[in-house]
Amino acid sequence: MTFAKESLPFVAPLGITALVLLLFGQLPAGLFLAGLALLVLLFFRIPKRQTEVADGMILAPANGRILRIDRSPALLNREGDVQRIVTFLSVFDVHVQRAPVSGEVVESRFTPGRKIAAFKAEADSVNENHLTVLRRENGDLIGIRQVAGLVARRVVCRLLPGDLIQRGDLMGLIKFGSRVDLMLPDQYEILVRQGDRLREGDTVVAKPRTQ
Repeated sequence: MTFAKESLPFVAPLGITALVLLLFGQLPAGLFLAGLALLVLLFFRIPKRQTEVADGMILAPANGRILRIDRSPALLNREGDVQRIVTFLSVFDVHVQRAPVSGEVVESRFTPGRKIAAFKAEADSVNENHLTVLRRENGDLIGIRQVAGLVARRVVCRLLPGDLIQRGDLMGLIKFGSRVDLMLPDQYEILVRQGDRLREGDTVVAKPRTQ
């Protein structure tokens, strides 16, 4: 297991302060801060994922529990709407996100906003978020929206338009944060249900209806 580089600004001050306190004999306070540093570090853990599935399968982009499965506006201003899987990340879940499919990044857009509770239905439209749209080889558009929550500090996406990414590759993280929406065209059959727990880069969430 490795850890995201974004953990350093949070973990380093806690670890250094804990070390200083321990050196000066402040055992209880030093141990408390050392434990806190370890807990914060765990938020940024990157577990290994080596799931092998058929090419058409869609993997979960995030860890967490499915809040709901509903509809969302079309991607890239196309007509109609799309299917959406809304996943809530608790503070105990892995906070990195992975690409659910292989493809080209055709949109990578950050939107500043508020930080209301991520389980609220309107969180995706009012909270800080980042929308990434991937185009598969067959032209299908797959959207991933990282949404900050009540205690989230910042949404981070490492992808830029034109980047090529493989399914399961790291795409970003939400610092202590809270919700990830996966948008899929109707030609994909969703294989999960509300309440299911997902593992990023591991759980198969959808497949082409013709497969």
